[in-house]
Parts: sequence; structure tokens; C-alpha cells
Amino acid sequence: MSIMLVPDGLDGERIDSAAARMTGMSRARIADLLNGGQIQLAGEVVSKASTRVAAGMMLEVSTDQPVRVVQPTYRLAPGLTVIHQDADIVVLDKPAGVAAHPSLGWDGPSVTEHLAAAGIRIATGGAPERQGVVQRLDVGTSGLMVLARSEVAYSALKQAFRDRVVHKVYLALVQGHPDPFEGTIDAPIGRDRRHDWKMAVTHGGRASITHYETVEAHRAATLLKVHLESGRTHQIRVHLSALGHPCVGDPLYGSDPTLAAKLGLQRQWLHASELGFIHPHSGEMVHFASPIPPDLALALAKIRPG
Repeated sequence: MSIMLVPDGLDGERIDSAAARMTGMSRARIADLLNGGQIQLAGEVVSKASTRVAAGMMLEVSTDQPVRVVQPTYRLAPGLTVIHQDADIVVLDKPAGVAAHPSLGWDGPSVTEHLAAAGIRIATGGAPERQGVVQRLDVGTSGLMVLARSEVAYSALKQAFRDRVVHKVYLALVQGHPDPFEGTIDAPIGRDRRHDWKMAVTHGGRASITHYETVEAHRAATLLKVHLESGRTHQIRVHLSALGHPCVGDPLYGSDPTLAAKLGLQRQWLHASELGFIHPHSGEMVHFASPIPPDLALALAKIRPG
């Protein structure tokens, strides 16, 4: 069984159309499920395809076949995109310039504040300013992140991240050419002893493992696919910098500002492109992907040979 909340964008739609769009099934398949009494809306079995749904209603689909929930995309200011939500989780495509949650020294926009403003309730687990947050992305990093909406989901996802069973893939454009072309960086990360606002590879730091492989190699920079086992603050940026190949546009960790300027970059070239995990309610593996955003795509196009 898959349980979903009807999003605002489908308010007033026929249930056969809405359910098809939310599950990725054909309308013919949805019609069969309706005829079999396998779809409930707000706790009631629905049989008529013409029944209208309302935003916020609970839709339950019972089927022996795996359901890939693909609720329609819609946007939240400032540029946040909800690519999936149900009763337990919300998955976002976060733009650069938005923090995961409010914090000291940051007075810009945050994910949690904008979800609250949009009326999307999240779990109360976690510190008050980061309730529902089970993972974070740096302000200057774009891409996928998941937040918990139910308390059960919060506990399950936090454990999944601790157990390193979450599939996290990033794309990073780095200076130079890593040698070897693919490899693993296994080095502990902690606070930089000279500058406590930075992280660094340090003795006594927390165990941190980053895998990388080359996707494209160009004269001045290399596009890497990066897979994380752990999830330390600034992990990719710190590890790649320690390797001698910082992310382009990341002066905090040693990048060349002239290259960033040449490419028109205003932030580090780093994007969370894939996210996969066991859904805390259905027990099924769910997977999400995010395309390279326009500013990073433009920079990449400039560095490719004409």
C-alpha cells in the first residue's frame, strides 16, 4: 500500500487522473484498481473515476505491484522545488543561496521556514530550529534533500543516515585532474584549528569516506561523480581540497577565483544529483534525481571544448 497526500496542484482533479499522475501508473491501471476497491480517499473506498480529489486529502493505493510515487512538481519561493511529498516525507530540490534551516549568523532564506510558510507540516523531531531535518546541504550547494513529515519517518531516516544506507550522489567540477581518475578518500574531518568556521582533515576528526570517479576531463577542470558513505559538514569540499583539487568556485577551500570568474560562477560547483533510500512507511526503495541547474550548466558548457 502507498499513502500520499493530494498536492495543491491537483485540487479538484478527477481521482483517476490524480492517482495516475501521483503514482506513475496508467489511467487504465487506476481504473482497474478503482473497480477492485483498492483505492481509498480520505479513508473511504472510492469506485467512481469521476470522484474529485481535494488538496490535503489522503490517497491510499493498494496493489501487489511496486508503486513509484511521482507527485507533480511545484515550486516554493525562493526557487525551492518540491518533487515529492507524502504523509511521511518531503523531497526538495534546493537552489543555492538557501540554508537547510535557520542558524546563528545566517539571515537569509531557509528550507524549513519556507515549508512552514507553504503550510507543509514537518516532524517535530530535532532541535527547534531544525525540526524534521535529517540531512543538510550547504547554503552554496544545490540539489536534493529529504525532510521528515512524521515522527516515525524522522527516526527511521536519521537511523538510515547513521547506518550509511542512504544513496547520495553529487556532481562536482574540480580544478585540475585527480590522479587516479577514480578512487576513495578516507580521512577524518573536524574543525580547522586555526579557523573554526572551516572544516579540515584532522587527527581526531570524525571518520569520513568519499568515493569519486571522473565523468569528464577538460584542460582546466574535471567533472566528478561523488558518492558519500558518511555525511560530515563540508565533506566533499574538504576531501577534494585535501586531494589538491578543490571545487571550482570554492575559495574557502582553496579554489582559484580567476577560473570561477571566467566561468561566471558565484558559488562552488557542487550539486546533489541523486538521492535514494528505503521509504519509512512502504519499505520500498525510492530514488530521486535532479538535473544540473542553469548556473552550473552554463559554467560547464564554457569549460568544454568548443
